Amino acid sequence: MVTDRIFTHMEEKTMGVIPRPEHPQPQMERKNWMNLNGEWDFTFDFGNSGVERKLFERTELDQKITVPFCPESDLSGIGYKDFMRAVWYHRTVTLTGEQLKGRVLLHFGAVDYECRVWINGEEVGNHKGGYTSFCMDITSLVKEGENHLSVYAGDDTRSGRQPKGKQSGLYYSVGCDYTRTTGIWQTVWLEFVPEHYIEKVQYYPNIAEGTLTIKAVIKGGSGIGELTAKAFYEGRECGSAAAKVSVGVAVLTIPLSELHLWEPGAGRLYDLSLSLGEDEVSSYFGMREVSIQGEKVLINGRSVFQRLVLDQGFYPDGIYTAPDREALRRDIELSMAAGFNGARLHEKVFEPAFLYYCDKLGYLAWGEQGNWGLDVSAPQGLKCFLPEWMEAMDRDFNHPAIIGWCPFNETWNYEGRKQDDELLEIVYRMTKLFDPTRPCIDTSGNFHVRTDIYDLHDYEQDPAVFASHYQEFAEGGELLDTHPDRQTPVKGVPVFISEYGGIKWDVESGNEQSWGYGQGPETEEAFIQRYKGLTDALLDNPHMFGFCYTQLYDVEQEVNGLYTYERKPKFDMEIFKAINSRKAAIED
Repeated sequence: MVTDRIFTHMEEKTMGVIPRPEHPQPQMERKNWMNLNGEWDFTFDFGNSGVERKLFERTELDQKITVPFCPESDLSGIGYKDFMRAVWYHRTVTLTGEQLKGRVLLHFGAVDYECRVWINGEEVGNHKGGYTSFCMDITSLVKEGENHLSVYAGDDTRSGRQPKGKQSGLYYSVGCDYTRTTGIWQTVWLEFVPEHYIEKVQYYPNIAEGTLTIKAVIKGGSGIGELTAKAFYEGRECGSAAAKVSVGVAVLTIPLSELHLWEPGAGRLYDLSLSLGEDEVSSYFGMREVSIQGEKVLINGRSVFQRLVLDQGFYPDGIYTAPDREALRRDIELSMAAGFNGARLHEKVFEPAFLYYCDKLGYLAWGEQGNWGLDVSAPQGLKCFLPEWMEAMDRDFNHPAIIGWCPFNETWNYEGRKQDDELLEIVYRMTKLFDPTRPCIDTSGNFHVRTDIYDLHDYEQDPAVFASHYQEFAEGGELLDTHPDRQTPVKGVPVFISEYGGIKWDVESGNEQSWGYGQGPETEEAFIQRYKGLTDALLDNPHMFGFCYTQLYDVEQEVNGLYTYERKPKFDMEIFKAINSRKAAIED
């Protein structure tokens, strides 16, 4: 088995001292790093005037916050739920002469939404995008001893100019929109690298040849030297390769002496070591291929029915941020216990540590962006969407668990204005240009423009009526879209119902505002029969390649999960496992 990459020697020393101490990038792990999570200075900037007031020059702020938890969360120590136009952070970082011998890189897992950074009063750079990671080279601004790190985060979820996902645009959480996240919400860390170092890598498995091709981007100029790579499976070396690096890019191919396929339920991962001079990186990969054959989506050449569940990625005490790494793994295990083999990671770019556990456990994942809140009615929306989406794909390209991309979800009309079809087509084309190895759904649920897979959302609660929607399609006829004004179904491509169910079942909140789709059943037995009837209609349809049930767990007032928000099972999950796991009509 691949080693648990996000629990290393450094975390053993820091457990209980700082939150989320694990290395935040399991596929690009170096030994020489410093976790900056923990207590920071913090202040609100409701007037968004902090730059004018030169808050970046202050070495103290008036409050304390626990990073990486957002100020809306209880775990942050702030717990402020109202809108925050901007916030500021500060902390002191002490560096040694040994750490300053090479380059010093400052990493942010995610900051929502617009981020600016200062070191010792000098601005380093900025980043826009609340879901993606970014890095800044701060070598020229840091010194031995104490250094002051100041961070500004601007956030305006009501602007229409930034993706916000399921963050509520109202003061209260309502319906399927929940508590907001402002500012830092993933790990902040430093890396200490030599002058020449590996910036990023991409992995291309070839199952037929039994090889892994690696494309590496190298920083540090020309005449860099040689990049070497070694692959291991369960501790046994099973292949290596090397390539000269002269122009900042190296491509090499490792022939594998042992071929072990990554499959649903079996995350057979290889360890990978990369080295370039003094720079050493620990990584991993999986041998997995995704393809389309008519109406089937194949994994390693085999038709596998995708039994997916909607995962919102919210936590009662951390909002967007899991309290610890065990919570990330537990959500996947709870899903698998209910008979699901994957998830739509819904309206949010999930953190790499979660994707690591998807990889490790053999759990299918659809990578999405949190596009809600962004005005897509005009081409101007492209500049607020595409750069962040490309960053998300770039960061997560190597995860074998990600078997498809979905940049948009339910692109409803925005304030009476219809979506700009050209915008969606450009994003689809850019997605396929960047990654031709995975299918892409242009916009899940409605207003398809150009897509590899046709999906629908259908929350009909009567199983008989629900089944009738797709009876003609099951018999080889036309696919019925219950909202025919949305788009014309594409013949001959894979089809699935990517949101259904959403059955309301409130077992403990007693909240009058609790929400779900349609009228909830009266009894537990009625719930199970409804669930079975809806799901059977999809499993038995020979032209459906999968389903996605809404949803895995409750989130705040939305009570249509199979688990509560605290992840307590509402039912005997063996019942749902039996319903979900039986062989589907389209399956090999």
